[in-house]
Amino acid sequence: MAERVQQPPAKRLCCRPGYSTTCRQGQRAGGTVCGGSGSGQGGSSKTQSPESLLDIAARKVAEKWPFQRVEERFERIPEPVQRRIVYWSFPRSEREICMYSSFNTGGEESASSGENVDETRLPFRRGIALLESGCVDNVLQVGFHLSGTVTEPATPSEPEIVCSVAISFDRCKITSVTCGCGNKDIFYCAHVVALSLYRVRRPEQVKLHLPISETLFQMNRDQLQKFVQYLITVHHTEVLPTAQKLADEILSQNSEINQVHGAPDPTAGASVDDENCWHLDEEQVQEQVKLFLSQGGYHGSGKQLNLLFSKVREMLKMRDSNGARMLTLITEQFMADPRLALWRQQGTTMTDKYRQLWDELGALWMCIVLNPHCKLEQKAAWLRQLKKWNSVDVCPLEDGNHGNELPNLTNALPQGAHDSGTRPHRTVFTRAIEACDLHWQDSHLQHIINDDLFTNYCYHDNTENSLFDSRGWPLWHEHVPTACARVDALRSHGYPREALRLAIAIVNTLRRQQQKQLEVFRNHKKGEFKTQMGCIKGILGVCASLGFVVKHEPPKAFISYIHTLTRCLYPQICAFLTTSHTFRRACAVSSEVVRQFYSSGPYSGLGELIYRESVPMHTFAKYLFTCLLPHDAELAYKIALRAMRLPVLESMAPSGDMSRPHHIVSVVPNRYPRWFTLSHIESQQCELASTMLTAAKGDARRLETVLETIQKNIHSSSHIFKLAQDAFKIATLMDSLPDITLLKVSLELGLQVMRMTLSTLNWRRREMVRWLVTCATEVGVYALDSIMQSWFTLFTPTEATSIVATTVMSNSTIVRLHLDCHQQENLASSARTLALQCAMKDPQNCALSALTLCEKDHIAFETAYQIVLDAATTGMSYTQLFTIARYMEHRGYPMRAYKLATLAMVHLNLSYNQDTHPAINDVLWACALSHSLGKNELAAIIPLVVKSVKCATVLSDILRRCTLTTPGMVALHSRRNSGKLMSLDKAPLRQLLDATIGAYINTTHSRLTHISPRHYSEFIEFLSKARETFLMAHDGHIQFTQFIDNLKQIYKGKKKLMMLVRERFG
Repeated sequence: MAERVQQPPAKRLCCRPGYSTTCRQGQRAGGTVCGGSGSGQGGSSKTQSPESLLDIAARKVAEKWPFQRVEERFERIPEPVQRRIVYWSFPRSEREICMYSSFNTGGEESASSGENVDETRLPFRRGIALLESGCVDNVLQVGFHLSGTVTEPATPSEPEIVCSVAISFDRCKITSVTCGCGNKDIFYCAHVVALSLYRVRRPEQVKLHLPISETLFQMNRDQLQKFVQYLITVHHTEVLPTAQKLADEILSQNSEINQVHGAPDPTAGASVDDENCWHLDEEQVQEQVKLFLSQGGYHGSGKQLNLLFSKVREMLKMRDSNGARMLTLITEQFMADPRLALWRQQGTTMTDKYRQLWDELGALWMCIVLNPHCKLEQKAAWLRQLKKWNSVDVCPLEDGNHGNELPNLTNALPQGAHDSGTRPHRTVFTRAIEACDLHWQDSHLQHIINDDLFTNYCYHDNTENSLFDSRGWPLWHEHVPTACARVDALRSHGYPREALRLAIAIVNTLRRQQQKQLEVFRNHKKGEFKTQMGCIKGILGVCASLGFVVKHEPPKAFISYIHTLTRCLYPQICAFLTTSHTFRRACAVSSEVVRQFYSSGPYSGLGELIYRESVPMHTFAKYLFTCLLPHDAELAYKIALRAMRLPVLESMAPSGDMSRPHHIVSVVPNRYPRWFTLSHIESQQCELASTMLTAAKGDARRLETVLETIQKNIHSSSHIFKLAQDAFKIATLMDSLPDITLLKVSLELGLQVMRMTLSTLNWRRREMVRWLVTCATEVGVYALDSIMQSWFTLFTPTEATSIVATTVMSNSTIVRLHLDCHQQENLASSARTLALQCAMKDPQNCALSALTLCEKDHIAFETAYQIVLDAATTGMSYTQLFTIARYMEHRGYPMRAYKLATLAMVHLNLSYNQDTHPAINDVLWACALSHSLGKNELAAIIPLVVKSVKCATVLSDILRRCTLTTPGMVALHSRRNSGKLMSLDKAPLRQLLDATIGAYINTTHSRLTHISPRHYSEFIEFLSKARETFLMAHDGHIQFTQFIDNLKQIYKGKKKLMMLVRERFG
């Protein structure tokens, strides 16, 4: 917890006017341990004694009554009674302490998140470790105040730390905490946890005193004076100024302190007006949320905010009032996020992850205002706050840019009932505002959530709004989103049984609606089922039923509704199917129900015709597939294959076009689910497909059917690639021979991924290409040859040469395939043909790879070289040409290297100030190559160098290298060499020398145009290098002298610089 500068002020003033001085003289307050006489805990004794009436009464008073009310009710409270009330006022459950000391407490929200959290690092676990290792000491309870020290053991990097901890409590809740550790966090630190658990687990070891005001009442004047003076003496540096100030105020008759009856006591418990709630550091909540929002989704901030939302749900489940309080603080920070105004100003939409957080925020407020036991004034306060946030301009809309398309929560208006001009402004808080009008007083609703059996019911088959179905099960006729919101609220507030009862009523209502629609659609009635098996049917039918209702609602809303219902219903399925006998009967009934779903019309999510916005049945179908596969494989595959549909991603059929057999025209045109929702749906679709691939291993006919379904219905390249990888792993398990049919399926999926991502950017593309070559290698040599023959439909030229052809021609591939010489040559020929085709199409990126791949075939190599020459004048850069030229020299083709180097020089241009250009090394290499080949080659390249290079230092470097050795000294043995050094007075070096001198002159003037004093010394060194080049000419001394004189005349205004020039050069 955040460290406090000082203990919070006392909550109330304490005095005992009924006590006289005589009854207090000579008495003292003795301390007893918490588990002392009268304790109902039993201590460490093996024999449990019945709890005394005193303890029973004290415990109830300690839980419900503030101590001030007890004092006001009774003029004198016996000391044993006070002690037992104080004793029982400390929390006895570790669950709340755990909740307030860590994000993850092992609840279902944390378990379902899938996060790998190191529990030993959680404050609660660390606190237990500190307690069990004996690090808690000096524990003292004075009234409603607990204090102690917790020692943090030394580590290799940190010394031992002793933290002073203080805890105030009231009515079995910790109301404030302070710790000297300085840790700033939303929840309690490990030291607070250790001290709290010490009091919970070892109450008999804690010495208990009455509130300090009670002790002071028992002292006479001399004792009080001694007490104060000793206190000041022990802590004089801290309390002396405060003590003197208080003394002055008390001695002043008109001071404010003398106008108040009594004095504050921080150990006397809470007052009547204080809110009884657990300590929550509001400032830290606001700071942490603000920090997470400012990180914009990076560093796991979205994950941390979701954990905060989970903590709110956990508080609601514990019926802790801090749940709403904490959500209010979070919402205030969300509304203050500056990005909302920025996005509105720029007209851009918020990110998907951020949108998810807002959706969860709105859902949580729905749960809070639908609390079945909240007070009216509480709901009124929440309504005022929600309306205030709702009226802010930057408040996000309920469904992004389509927020106005959503129906009203309570009225369930049909789509299109309002035109766009009259639609209300709906934000993320609108549903919560509308939910404030809902109540729980309906008698039928109360019967549903409170009773399991219904004996007196009246069923009317022809009545649309009958309260019961034909089996006597209750129905609940309410707008489905509203009803599901009630279920979520009940579950969130810790009423799981009530939530389950209402969920089953909703399911039965949906089933009844579905059956009536099916009677119209198919013109016949369904038979009645037995009550016990009817339960299974109702539970299995919920997801399929939603296919009918979804035509009235947006997909995004129904995702949460399905989640709400199935969270309540799925445990019932597991509990019911506990015996093999029940399981067999359930499977038989399930098969019957599934066949009905399969043969139904648009009113079943698994029917032949479905609405375009129908929520996909992937997860439901996966569950059915797994259950039915051992008993009815044909039906299992029928259901799973049909559930693979995702019509919302398919092309929109024209209005009224019923020619497409798999879905009905969209109810709301051109409306797609949010992309984060779509990603989740596609992941479920991928899991269903993977399950079918695994089950179909070894069955060629089913594998072919599953493959066709995947290729038709899955539109995400990343998910198809995952399926291809899954199929490859299943087909090549170590404990069995490879399944060639499944390998071919994997390859086909991989080829589809290649075609889908060929013209789009995908950061995993290179990984995909490498994997495809590996898969084709496992399939066989014909597969490799096939992908090389059709490379232009699968790969880019660069991928085909650098990855595909290179891997195919590697030794590891030859060894893996066990190829003979003839097969090796055929495969290599295909690779060389591919390389030449790629080089023709993209010579800039593929020419070098083509040359490398064609090295062992003379004709192919010559063809690749000619491709390079043809492209050198137009499409290739000097960098690429220099690279290929160096490769040619390395392979023993110096003349070809020279030819390419000269072509590269034509494209090069080095200005006077580019003395660190990366191409300088290539220029020096080209000149060295020409020099080594002979005088003629050097004479041919120097004019190109003079034309392309204007940098004086580079030209002087080339000039010196050419004068050090004789041209052609390292040329081929067939060349004749005179052995004489070349003259600087004759061509071609004379041309190079003149160009170098001219470059120095031009560079000097360019530098002097914008030179600063700090560069003077560098400039003098540059002139020194220039003089060395000037002196290489026979009249160089005269030229340099004239050059210096011209500088002095032209730049005479730069007096300091010219003075340095005279000092160095005269």
